[in-house]
Amino acid sequence: MCQATTTTSRGHLLSGTTHEATKRQLPRRLTQLYVGLTLYGVSSALLVVSGLGLEPWNVLHQGLAELTGLSIGVVSIVVGAAVLLLWIPLRQRPGLGTVSNVFVVGLAMDASLALLPDAHGWAVRVPLMVSGIVLNGAATGLYIAAAFGPGPRDGLMTGLHQRTGRSIRLMRTLIEVVVVATGFALGGTVGVGTVLYALSIGPLAQFFLRRFAIPATATGGVVASGGPSEQAILQP
Repeated sequence: MCQATTTTSRGHLLSGTTHEATKRQLPRRLTQLYVGLTLYGVSSALLVVSGLGLEPWNVLHQGLAELTGLSIGVVSIVVGAAVLLLWIPLRQRPGLGTVSNVFVVGLAMDASLALLPDAHGWAVRVPLMVSGIVLNGAATGLYIAAAFGPGPRDGLMTGLHQRTGRSIRLMRTLIEVVVVATGFALGGTVGVGTVLYALSIGPLAQFFLRRFAIPATATGGVVASGGPSEQAILQP
């Protein structure tokens, strides 16, 4: 009886400690989420200004912007919302980070593009491209480590993976090939930056994810290490 009582007390103590630790982590997690999403939009704007090639989804967004006359940030928001609707048949559940991703990235991208001057010459465009890719990796690590749910496009990949049984690698590749091809046909920019981004974003995001990982409340591990949303982005 004494042993059972002791076990129960320790369980309550652990639960209370975990709850308090989670509350203390919340400000940091929220900060990481919104700083990460904002920097993601800034990094995308740097790639747009460089003119040397965009991330796969922004190739599509830029192509649609050329077609519709809307800004690339607004198109990003509309596409993100449309992709989020595809979560319904895939039985994916959005989180705060998912919904925030739809709006914050697009708004930050348009705001950055309004402030950044045009880039002329390789001496300016190449550093902009490299800075955009590295900053994108850091932004990805920040918002994934915050553990508020995957972005709508990442959730689409993991949802298709779960529904079809195919690998995340295959789902990501198929989706991004279709996205890049469609965007390029509509006038989106594909170039060396697109290729460099595809080759480097996995290692960069993995590196920054470890740097920004938040200690777990009870196990001594880290928040958001190895879940489906991380794999969707980090797998090449």
